[in-house]
Amino acid sequence: MTDWPDLAAAQLLDALVGQLELVLPAASSLRRELHQHPDLSGTERPTAERLRQALPQLVATQIADTGFLVRLGPPGPAVVLRSELDALPLIEQTQLPWAATNHMMHACGHDVHLAALWAVLQAATRVELPVGLIGLFQPREETQPSGALDVAAAMSQSNTEVTAVIGAHLQPRVAPGVISTGAGVVNAASDEFTIVVHGHPGHGAYPQAAIDPVPVLAAIVTGLQELIGRGLDPTHPAVITVGRVDAGTAANIIAARGVLRGVIRTMHEADRVQLHSSLRRLAEHTAAARGAYAEVNIVTGDPVLNNDCQLVSKTDPILARLGVPVATEPFRSCGADDFSHYSELAPILMMFVGVRQDPAVPVPSHLGDARGEVGLHHPAFYPPEESIRQVALALIAGYVAAIGLTRQG
Repeated sequence: MTDWPDLAAAQLLDALVGQLELVLPAASSLRRELHQHPDLSGTERPTAERLRQALPQLVATQIADTGFLVRLGPPGPAVVLRSELDALPLIEQTQLPWAATNHMMHACGHDVHLAALWAVLQAATRVELPVGLIGLFQPREETQPSGALDVAAAMSQSNTEVTAVIGAHLQPRVAPGVISTGAGVVNAASDEFTIVVHGHPGHGAYPQAAIDPVPVLAAIVTGLQELIGRGLDPTHPAVITVGRVDAGTAANIIAARGVLRGVIRTMHEADRVQLHSSLRRLAEHTAAARGAYAEVNIVTGDPVLNNDCQLVSKTDPILARLGVPVATEPFRSCGADDFSHYSELAPILMMFVGVRQDPAVPVPSHLGDARGEVGLHHPAFYPPEESIRQVALALIAGYVAAIGLTRQG
């Protein structure tokens, strides 16, 4: 294979995968345990402690409050492999014996990512590594302030020389068994906004004596959709989603105020800047035209996730050697991931690992789509056990690929 880096890299890959196969049964058991006991963003200490206990041979260093990292291999430059500690505020509906019962759920695959990284680290302890490997168990991926932002800041101030950061995420929109790499932008920037419309309260029977914030909110929601459809280049992906609307306390009371909360997703920085300005102007002028007043607050979140082209070109042939199909059309979406912050440290690569619902975990008919399928953040989402191996293979491939960049540097 002419595009394979070298014999030593091939031998390292084979050794890591061979050891991985030996620890996968234990990784599956660990995944079920983590799945049964999830923790929300910022409260991940129990999950982190369980993982520390499962890595007794490695020294753990706390980072970003509830996260930690471990290091293997020689001193000097190191490649970071990242997984996420947090779960979501969802009531699980899988009916599994190890289902979570605390109104939290690993519905985004983080339990699989954690078990996969644990398996890679266990395999790596049994192999002589030519370049340092840092296993990062990151907190607060699902919320702001971003855990990755804090980790990147802490690592940039340390003496650690990071040469690449590798991640892998399950993705039901990629074919099962396929891994998508893809150079360039693969995820959008994500910002949150809150719009508070202040009116004048009153009786529902006498609207002329009040200023109703609810029609103002409705007009703003409608107008927000036009900001993209008529304000941006139609070839540029972008989306504005209003996820929450709050107003009023009773059917016959005109509320004093109403609140919109939502997100802005963009893949071009100029579009991001324009939408922030346009959203603010739309809300304020729409409210003023109706005698109300709007306050707008926009919280800048994660930047675009931009995969390094060299990492992609070196990882693809390694995945091919492992017999893993690489997506011919890379998966790109307006989803967001705080993994993008690691580009401030080093070249980054996020891979999307194709997966489908475990066939042994049926989806209740009222929760699935027309085909009975579910996706990320769904209360019945449960990837099969073999997805642990797929994520682990992606991480190993990324590490071996990054070694080539480290040596070039």
